[in-house]
Amino acid sequence: MELVVGIVGPRGRMGNALVQLAGDDGLKVLPIVRAGGSGGQPLGELDGNACRVVIDFSHRDTVATHAAWVARHQVAWVLGTTGLEPGDQAAVRAAADRTLVFQASNFSLGVALLTELAERAARVLGVQADVEISEVHHHHKKDAPSGTALVLRDAVVGAGYDRPIDISSTRAGEIPGTHTVGFDGAADTVTLTHTVRDRAVFAHGALDAARWLVGRQGWFGMDDFVGADLQVRAQG
Repeated sequence: MELVVGIVGPRGRMGNALVQLAGDDGLKVLPIVRAGGSGGQPLGELDGNACRVVIDFSHRDTVATHAAWVARHQVAWVLGTTGLEPGDQAAVRAAADRTLVFQASNFSLGVALLTELAERAARVLGVQADVEISEVHHHHKKDAPSGTALVLRDAVVGAGYDRPIDISSTRAGEIPGTHTVGFDGAADTVTLTHTVRDRAVFAHGALDAARWLVGRQGWFGMDDFVGADLQVRAQG
């Protein structure tokens, strides 16, 4: 069966990348206009049978509305919007009770690996080192710290690190994204860095997640996906 993917904001930076890569992969794209935008049909006016998955990298102001729509029509939802408030997150979780939701602050496999390495490093070095996190993004990005920086912080804290963690954010130019976790000890420093050169890496990850999501039920994140995706890549 052909997979029809609805892409919110098809003329935005991520939307453009998603539309191009989806077409290259043979997926059928359904453009969805977001508030204040153009280039598609408003989600609220869309037939619930028009697509099987919606990929959404829009603004947090639209999350509750989009959550209600995907839940009502039981359309799978790949959500990459960051900067969510507790009420927004509650709406996402409520949607997952009725349909498929894949939510991530970052769809790069490299960032998933960085998160795992940061957690392992915190277990080994956290007793004797201070931890700092820095992130750099383009000046269009509204939320700071980035959602990925907060995920990295949570990974370090989850590993047992119980001291304050300084997070610095820089917004400049058109930088797709760089995240660094540093462990600074008395005698040495360990630095873990992930640098994005092309935001296509996020689009590839979101499209892979959309394919993987179909046929499942509930809420999923990168931890659920990475192992399965790596297996597929290894077999391919």
